[in-house]
Amino acid sequence: MPLRWSNILAIAYREARVLSHDSAFIAVVTAQPIMMLLIFGYVLSNKPANVPWAVLDRSHSAVARRLIEDVEATGYFLPPRPIASYAEGRDLLRRGAALAVLVVPHDFSREVERGRPRVQLLLDGSDPLSASRVGGYIGEVAAVFVGDRPTPAPRGPTPRHPGPIDVRQRFWFNPTLADRTFFLTALAGMLLTNLCLSATALGFVGEREQGTYEQMLALPTTTIEIVLGKILPYVAVNYALLLAATTMTGVLFGIWPRGSWLALFGVTLPFVLASLAIGVFVSTLARTSAQAVFITVFFILPSFVLSGAMFPYQLMPRGVRELGGLFPLRWYQIACRRIIERGAGLADVAVPCLALAGLFLALLAAIRWRLKPRLG
Repeated sequence: MPLRWSNILAIAYREARVLSHDSAFIAVVTAQPIMMLLIFGYVLSNKPANVPWAVLDRSHSAVARRLIEDVEATGYFLPPRPIASYAEGRDLLRRGAALAVLVVPHDFSREVERGRPRVQLLLDGSDPLSASRVGGYIGEVAAVFVGDRPTPAPRGPTPRHPGPIDVRQRFWFNPTLADRTFFLTALAGMLLTNLCLSATALGFVGEREQGTYEQMLALPTTTIEIVLGKILPYVAVNYALLLAATTMTGVLFGIWPRGSWLALFGVTLPFVLASLAIGVFVSTLARTSAQAVFITVFFILPSFVLSGAMFPYQLMPRGVRELGGLFPLRWYQIACRRIIERGAGLADVAVPCLALAGLFLALLAAIRWRLKPRLG
């Protein structure tokens, strides 16, 4: 049977009229390219900013203080945190409170006069891009550093010009700076985010479209009870996916959690609940399944980018970096990398757990505000 282009065009015209009246669809389609343009043109950057670092200064000399001031003067680093031991520096790196620890030896001032100064730089290698950038900037400062030149004595030999500082870099947690480790430690978080938002975003929309939403509201239940009842079955599915992703990463690539499995499972619960709540909230905003899908994509992409799962959030400009904290994946990937790479326990991920619990409670309040508990 030959195609009738008049019929095809008539149907296409009808669909175009329907889409033109779908304000939510138009808003999402318009917002997505703008969002992508802003993210890739303004947000993402490979230049460090506000880098936390610490200094173990065993020299306590003027020339050592000048080196520290020169590093801070680059504008990429926060004021250094003074420490008293290697153990304190390792603890800061393990907790993520510092990305670099500069160790200045006792004889630094004398070695500068001899033209062969050396310092040690401990770097958090769990984020290879940030570690290499931070180490590179400190290395550039050390390469052009010139200490005080003593005044030559009359008829005496000309003092030797202080040579560039030899920076001995050592990377913790990921000594080879393998990019694979950085991405795979956050893989479970990205998979769970995608599953949570995709599974629950169509929940209440599907109930409305199938005509069962009214039957559900007729039950003697509250709004919160309805929401918790709909998301709890997905919690078990997410734990199964977490176990599968972690096991496959360990078997195929040898990346097993160095820290507590209990901590990993513990921080997963508030993360999954918060992510599922985002999907339910999207479902309360959308009127059709198509709208729910588009809004879900609108949430998933910024979550992957701004959370730090794909790109280091430490390199993002101020304001955008804080905005990423509104996404559950930001806190979960921080916790996962501490547990898997740095051997953290439950106490070390207490802050991400509290942040995720706060996001979940805030989303429940928003859902309760949007979702009418009874007809009419």
